[in-house]
Amino acid sequence: MIEIKNIKKSFGEKVILEDISAIMEAGKCNLIIGSSGSGKTVLTKCMVGLFKPNAGEITYSNENMLAMNDAERKLLRQQIGMLFQGSALFDSMTVEQNVMFPLEMFSKMNYAERKKRANEVLERVELKDANKKYPAEISGGMKKRVGIARAIVLNPKYLFCDEPNSGLDPQTSLVIDKLIKDLTREFNTTTIVVTHDMNSVMEIGDHIIYLYDGKKEWEGTNKEIIFNNSEKLNSFIFASEFLQDAKDMRMLEMKGKISNDRNMDDLLNSPTALDEDFK
Repeated sequence: MIEIKNIKKSFGEKVILEDISAIMEAGKCNLIIGSSGSGKTVLTKCMVGLFKPNAGEITYSNENMLAMNDAERKLLRQQIGMLFQGSALFDSMTVEQNVMFPLEMFSKMNYAERKKRANEVLERVELKDANKKYPAEISGGMKKRVGIARAIVLNPKYLFCDEPNSGLDPQTSLVIDKLIKDLTREFNTTTIVVTHDMNSVMEIGDHIIYLYDGKKEWEGTNKEIIFNNSEKLNSFIFASEFLQDAKDMRMLEMKGKISNDRNMDDLLNSPTALDEDFK
């Protein structure tokens, strides 16, 4: 679990983040969304320790990161996996070597152990036959999966994903979303995803924070977002007429389901009604 409390960040007189609080739970995909310039990247960099906020607290499993010394912070960072927007693979290294890189930097494994572990995670992301290929020889979706394999090779407790679907086609994006969601559940990881992809919001948004102009405008789940009353959020997510129509249809569908569920509950709680039905 990661908790941020009353985070404020400014550069000179320019206020970027103002009084942001949230709890990112383990085993869930926690999404940070918002338009360009809303503060998503700055908030994420504060959370991983690249920026120091002007005020507030950032706690990892109840340990205040901002109060840690250099050695404690280094140990914490070894528990954090990062999936970068452009995958950030080394072109001169094979897929296998790219995944082994964090192990060489932060583990005491020998070469055979590092190779074995790298291929275990490559198999988990369904890339066991691509281990000897170079990044230039694989597709964009495969590069993302290599990036995920590298991010999880050290068994991190916390996983940060920056625009994981950037540059991918819709079908491949769904594959990446499912993989991130499955890994989050499987390893009970605290996963933070920064995204503009509304498919990701609706597919994996267990917990969503919407930032607007450096402030937390809305917080909820992918099911609650359909019924939100924030004009700013609705104009951001359902910007086109097509998406607004899709939202309206989804609301009608969900309202109908809720109504049917309530009617069923009433029926099940009323033995006389059931008797009437079977007469």
